[in-house]
Amino acid sequence: MAFLLRCLKGRPEMKNIRDLSLEELEEELVALGEKKYRAKQVYAWLFKGVNSFDEMTDLSKELIQKLKDHFIIECLFLDSFQQSKDGTIKYLFRLLDGHKIESVLMKYKFGYSACISNQIGCKMGCNFCASAGIGFVRSLTAGEIVSQILKIQECSGEKISNVVFMGIGEPFDNYDNVMKAIRFINDPKGLNIGARHISVSTCGLIDGIEKFSNENIQCNLCISLHSSKDDVRSSMMPINKKYAIDEVIGACKKYIEKTNRRVTFEYALVDGVNDSREDALHLVKLLHGMLCHVNLIPVNKIKNGKYEKSSVEKMMAFRDLLNEKGIVATIRRELGSDIAAACGQLVMDNQGEKKKD
Repeated sequence: MAFLLRCLKGRPEMKNIRDLSLEELEEELVALGEKKYRAKQVYAWLFKGVNSFDEMTDLSKELIQKLKDHFIIECLFLDSFQQSKDGTIKYLFRLLDGHKIESVLMKYKFGYSACISNQIGCKMGCNFCASAGIGFVRSLTAGEIVSQILKIQECSGEKISNVVFMGIGEPFDNYDNVMKAIRFINDPKGLNIGARHISVSTCGLIDGIEKFSNENIQCNLCISLHSSKDDVRSSMMPINKKYAIDEVIGACKKYIEKTNRRVTFEYALVDGVNDSREDALHLVKLLHGMLCHVNLIPVNKIKNGKYEKSSVEKMMAFRDLLNEKGIVATIRRELGSDIAAACGQLVMDNQGEKKKD
């Protein structure tokens, strides 16, 4: 906590060095009279998760002082955490300006996955999502986004192998910072996580989908669909009133044509709302012929939420019908729901949490 307070004190004008790409860092250090290669040394330390310049042991005292005079290192303070019975851990992190975000660590057979936030609050207003009720504060910078992964690794002692942008916020509403963070995550000199192990989930911002298709990076695109009918989707997701389903599907088809990559459609099954045989057949018709996968998600309970999850029998019938009709579908394994860390449950406050000592 003391380090956080020192960072907050009287240094609002200083740049967060974790927001800088290697090329930007090279320019900054050359302007300070340093050799260009020094930037690679500093950059490497940043992605080892150091919290102070004094930890950069192969740098001269003079360079360390210059760094202290011109930059801060974005540090996240672990405010609290909760651990699920399935091993999932939800972290509540405090940013340098005092705002809070939640991030989640999930264990799978293939390794550890981090679900990270990209905004403080969200503008989209999806009524099955807890963050809809907290309002929008601001977008996170690239450094703040990446710092979540570094802090999770520090707290857990585990190496992250997969990253999903499925926490608080709409990634394509913070497009530039999210893409810069993805470059840091993917960079062999950064976190060195393969692009195919990075997934970005959007509620369907068409401009973002179009830009994403031109990024020349093999990340996974996930679309929060949740219904194949405009009236139902609009009742769940206000963004559908601006970007109707046919427009979103059209953008996805262009993305597939451009990248030859599969799109994942996320579909939260809600009892009596979107889980009937008719709904499944309508979805089959909508997605027919597309290179895609449907990820069926039991809708999770949120505070003041009106939706109830479908029964296991309904979920399995929905999945089986999609598969029978040629649409690859699976039911997502539910992790962390007992600590409100599952899909749609992240907010900015923990109840019954363990405080960091």
